[in-house]
Amino acid sequence: MASTSKFILAIDLGTSGPKVALFSTQGELIGSEFQETPVILLPNGGAEQSPAVWWNAIDTACKRLLAKKLVSNDDIVAIANTTQWSGTVAVDADGNAIENAVIWMDARGAPYIKKIADGFPKIEGYGLSKILNWIRLTGGAPGNSGKDPIAHILYLKDVRPDIYQRTYKFLEPMDYIGLLLTGEFAASFNSITLHWMTDNRDIQNVKYHDGLIQLAGIDRAKLPDLKPANAQLGTLRREIASAWGLRADVKVFMGSPDLHSAAVGSGAVRDFEPHLYVGTSGWMVCHVPFKKTDIFHNLAALPSGIPGRYLLTNEQESAGGCLQYLRNNILFPQDELSVGEKPANVYQLLDQMAERTSAGSGKLIFTPWLYGERTPVEDHLVRGGFYNQSLSTTRADMVRAVFEGVAYNARWLLKYVEQFNKRPVESINMVGGGAKSNIWCQIHADVLNRPIRQVKDPIEANVRGAALLASAGMGYLKYDEIGTHVKIANTYTPNPDNRKIYDELFQGFLAIYESNRKIYARLNRMH
Repeated sequence: MASTSKFILAIDLGTSGPKVALFSTQGELIGSEFQETPVILLPNGGAEQSPAVWWNAIDTACKRLLAKKLVSNDDIVAIANTTQWSGTVAVDADGNAIENAVIWMDARGAPYIKKIADGFPKIEGYGLSKILNWIRLTGGAPGNSGKDPIAHILYLKDVRPDIYQRTYKFLEPMDYIGLLLTGEFAASFNSITLHWMTDNRDIQNVKYHDGLIQLAGIDRAKLPDLKPANAQLGTLRREIASAWGLRADVKVFMGSPDLHSAAVGSGAVRDFEPHLYVGTSGWMVCHVPFKKTDIFHNLAALPSGIPGRYLLTNEQESAGGCLQYLRNNILFPQDELSVGEKPANVYQLLDQMAERTSAGSGKLIFTPWLYGERTPVEDHLVRGGFYNQSLSTTRADMVRAVFEGVAYNARWLLKYVEQFNKRPVESINMVGGGAKSNIWCQIHADVLNRPIRQVKDPIEANVRGAALLASAGMGYLKYDEIGTHVKIANTYTPNPDNRKIYDELFQGFLAIYESNRKIYARLNRMH
């Protein structure tokens, strides 16, 4: 690289830990590092993480990456930030986290959403006038599952009033990391969306709505002021710049949550051009030229990371997390039957097993609802499992069935994405850790019956998107050029020989949900 080249340090705080990467201002990946962080699962649907552990992991990963001297630190001109979405960090006036972060998996706030959304007549669990007002102003509404920040805050207000009273600001994880980097309290137009207290009708001027804040019963003073996603949040704090060996004038950009960043890092930035993300969770989203909502299937066009654009958003709770569960809890748990540590190349071995197993896994069906579901059904009580198991079912069948079950879920979602857009999807860019697997890309192509375009360096999609958005914000490239800076590694076309078996099993997949959802509700209802 010539010395005239400039670089961006991008941070992506995912649920499994932060990935940090260096990119050129043209989107070329220079190097990356990852540091794992644990999730704390609690009774009654609780899920938390430690903000201190988050920051230590980011600091460790950044120092490790910068120590490689891949570029001159003097040529790093900006820091881009993206993180997991739909979480809540309570901080005091000095910017210190008061307690653990309540993350996107946490469902303890469900009763409080039911209370504020109640009314008559009722539709999908909401009072009709309330849901129509939420949709008109925001584009969506608080999820019944209680996993949105508005639910987290109401839960803390009721169960931990001491924390609520001590809180200066409630911040999304992304905005908390931005605070640590700059000392500035702020939220972006898109990070704030799932608080459901903003008027998003003017995409250029998202603002809080007094009536929605009053309905929520949350103090406005405890919410951060808003900035566009492409705004400069501030300058990197001097002590961090010194510790990392960076210039004192490094700019820090507001950034966007992971879903919005992946939409950019996937290269699928034109209207109606979708990408499929298979990470811990999953989604299939695309930019759209309108504000629209499908409340029945939990789909909504909300503010994008690209200024002046809307993004069709949705989420499936467990995707790659199902494979991680298979690895940690079934194949290689640490218990009395353990015979040693799990292999370092375990995912490569799982790929090999899936590849040598026939399509359909001997008609074994895996449902990936290990932590409930959000889209296309919002059902936090549904659970996953293996169905149609027999004495002839092999471990390899179970492995491939997990790959296929995640793909069936994506096919379920695809129907409603196409319905929302009123047009068929022609091909899909695939990103996230799951897209590193060639066999998983092929399975998705076969199950969805659509070409899958495997993005190069797919696991870097979030950090790449954050870097490209920051680069565009600084004027190094134009927003409409971003797609040309993302390379496609391979394209997988559907195998017609697998059409019949996957059509049959997909219908079985849907029938399993319909036949069992009431049983799951009885078994998993909170007491």
